Amino acid sequence: MKLTKMSHACVRLEKDGRTLVLDPGGFSEHDAALGAEAILVTHEHPDHFDEQRLRTALEADPAVEVWTLRSVAEKISAAFPGRVHTVGHGDSFTAAGFDVQVHGELHAVIHPDIPRITNVGYLVDGGRVFHPGDALTVPGRPVETLMLPVMAPWSKISEVIDYVREVKPQRAYDIHDALLTDLARPIYDRQIGALGGAEHLRLAPGESTAL
Repeated sequence: MKLTKMSHACVRLEKDGRTLVLDPGGFSEHDAALGAEAILVTHEHPDHFDEQRLRTALEADPAVEVWTLRSVAEKISAAFPGRVHTVGHGDSFTAAGFDVQVHGELHAVIHPDIPRITNVGYLVDGGRVFHPGDALTVPGRPVETLMLPVMAPWSKISEVIDYVREVKPQRAYDIHDALLTDLARPIYDRQIGALGGAEHLRLAPGESTAL
């Protein structure tokens, strides 16, 4: 499996000539979803869900399908009947040849005064990759590669470190990093790497690795 980190929270997975894209939001490249056979969206926030990016991908290829939660599906399903699938915690499906399990229900708490929205994470191919969206969801299954939301308005570094410890992946790659400056990255790298208990790695936007 080939993993390509796009900007912020977007990830492309390729296997056997097929491509799955997760969270091509407004902080990611405009063409982040193009060329994908299947697209997964964790929640409705614009840095994870950009309606125009999804519409462009769906219009460019009539074979493209989307799996997401209800709040996102309601915005685009009418224009693409039969191609937008609503999923929730506990569901399983196959997308672009990848086996996917859905874990989680709610977005992390940003502030007690802000109502929580729904959020789901996707466990791909039996735990080879887990993308939690905007939550610190523990899937309760072994995880080889954790896509780690490293910096967000709803988190602090101690929570990120404890999340790596609880999931116990073989390795953790940073995502959700558009708000993290290059000056601060060495601090996060050092502390998460030293305290998380797993190999902590980072890819630049557009950079790939083999899993």
